[in-house]
Amino acid sequence: MMPASKIRVWDPFVRLFHWSLVTCFFIAYLSGEEESLLHIYSGYAVIILVLTRMVWGFIGTKYARFKQFTYSPASVLSYLKEFASGQPRHYTGHNPAAAWMIFALLFCLVMTSISGLKVYGIEGYGPLAGSPALTPAVTADFSLIRNANADDDHEHEEHESELEEVWEEIHEFFANLTLLLVFVHVGGAIVASRVHGENLVKAMITGTKQSHTD
Repeated sequence: MMPASKIRVWDPFVRLFHWSLVTCFFIAYLSGEEESLLHIYSGYAVIILVLTRMVWGFIGTKYARFKQFTYSPASVLSYLKEFASGQPRHYTGHNPAAAWMIFALLFCLVMTSISGLKVYGIEGYGPLAGSPALTPAVTADFSLIRNANADDDHEHEEHESELEEVWEEIHEFFANLTLLLVFVHVGGAIVASRVHGENLVKAMITGTKQSHTD
């Protein structure tokens, strides 16, 4: 019996992106309570990785492109039924369930990043921070208005504090949801590896899988 042939599926960028994202996300997640520079920089790294992956999804290699693994809900349900029966169709690239998981993870990572930037911006840092300080001349003219509207300033500070709290909750929600999806993704990859008879984790390291006809 001839050994199964191999096919190059995951290009170097996809593999580097995958493992870099795993590393940066967990560093950011585990350092989140400290609000340290480690959390901030690992968060920026996640943003850069996600943005480059989104670009690569349109201009990358065959199996990295989004159009290669964009499936309808019916296709996902059909695959899950086949999977439950123990005889799912094999896909060289992402199967329908894995594809939807990828899109869900990217969405959650985008929302986690945006909400994190909003929190950081309200604190006066990052690309979403408020406008730069006024010039001295304008500040002098504006000082009378500020003194006359001290109550408004206080209300504004309270509003910003409440707004920051809301964005923090959104940030935590999507960070936790992303972590949950990661565990589901890992579990799905392990089970799928057994069902399909191939090591999907190893494939994301070597870039090769068994050759099948989709």
